[in-house]
Amino acid sequence: MIRTPICDLMGIEHPIALGGMGSIYSPPLVAAVSNAGGLGAMGCHNLSPEQIRKAAAAIREITNKPFAFNFLIFSAVEESFAAALAEHPPHMAFAWPRPEQDIKTYVDRAHDIGCKVTFMAGGVPEAVRAAEAGADVIITQGTEGGGHVSWMTSLTLLPMVVDAVAPLPVLAAGGFVDGRGLAAALTLGADGILLGTRFLASDESPLHPNFKQAIIDSSGHDTLLTEIPDIAAGVVWPGAMSRARRNRFIERWTGREWALRQHRADAFAELTTAREAGDAEEASLSMGQDAGLINEILPAGEIVRRIAEEAEVIISRRLPEVVA
Repeated sequence: MIRTPICDLMGIEHPIALGGMGSIYSPPLVAAVSNAGGLGAMGCHNLSPEQIRKAAAAIREITNKPFAFNFLIFSAVEESFAAALAEHPPHMAFAWPRPEQDIKTYVDRAHDIGCKVTFMAGGVPEAVRAAEAGADVIITQGTEGGGHVSWMTSLTLLPMVVDAVAPLPVLAAGGFVDGRGLAAALTLGADGILLGTRFLASDESPLHPNFKQAIIDSSGHDTLLTEIPDIAAGVVWPGAMSRARRNRFIERWTGREWALRQHRADAFAELTTAREAGDAEEASLSMGQDAGLINEILPAGEIVRRIAEEAEVIISRRLPEVVA
């Protein structure tokens, strides 16, 4: 069994974590990852205090294993954050602060109730800033990942961050879906991996079946970095672009962002309707380039177990064979 310092620190069996994706609400997915020995996480940045309380109750009804609540610092609502703290989750995950925000306050408040804190960063300066603020774990996010990302690839960003924040443990995100990815991340100095797109294509994911199928059908070459979903939603992310599936909705507005801003309300209404209907061509779907490595929809727990087993085989059998 692969065991790294992150396992003891977070109280988990496998160094595999679920990204706290705000685009989905699924206590069963969070619990399934945790029950399999990974770390489940619930994105709370779009949730009201009451929804957070219900999510905590639903997760704890299914699992007694550790899980995390995730917040985007730049859009965190005090009432929702306070409600999350009141639920005493074992872990709190943070990401995407604005440059002028005091992130230490968030870290300290989480530590005050006994949480371990993870902080996601898309660059070395952000990682160092989080480390100095007292985060227990740094998550590097490569641009290959789905949703909101920065500009550096995991292959270069990960070892740079590992060196910059040592001896803090690091989780790698962006481009990881299987045991090969976990083995590679460990080789580059990480203590584990965090996955989003792989778990979107799971049984417990609340995505419409059409969106799951779009991930399965992806060649990995059908995503792009764009501001179009954010323009339609009327949201400005600090320093991020969104990696989304290239479809009719994206192509219609690419190069015409000025027009999208003029017709934002109508476009967003159409986007919402398409998402509810499962229209994979007219709704925005955040997914990473690693969709090209995903070939089937599986239970989340099986995903965790397969990744752990594949990585163990690679590290214990294949890698020693290449050493003279």
